[in-house]
Amino acid sequence: MNKAFENIQATSKEGFEVCVNSATVMSKGMQDIAAETADFSAKSFEKGTAAVETLMAAKTFDKVIEAQQGFAKQTYEDFIGQMTKLGEMYKTSATQAYKPVEDQLSKFASAATPKKTAVK
Repeated sequence: MNKAFENIQATSKEGFEVCVNSATVMSKGMQDIAAETADFSAKSFEKGTAAVETLMAAKTFDKVIEAQQGFAKQTYEDFIGQMTKLGEMYKTSATQAYKPVEDQLSKFASAATPKKTAVK
């Protein structure tokens, strides 16, 4: 009876440690994503400010349209690139955060599966 209680206690402790580890990894991933998003926002603001200056300096309506089209195209490409990068970061964070849980579940499944004995 005492051995069974010790096994349950050890399994509970391992499960808690896995959850803490997983949460720590996910938290780090979210911090990285937040930092990347803040950096992208700052760069976007700078590019927007430069675009407004270019538009204000344009002498003809054609130059205004040309500058606006260039800005719109670059902004779209930057946005798509950033979303792709963030998607990869989310995927990596989720995969790394789930790995300890997956290992624990695998360990539990192998322990819970009854061992087949050879019948003579």
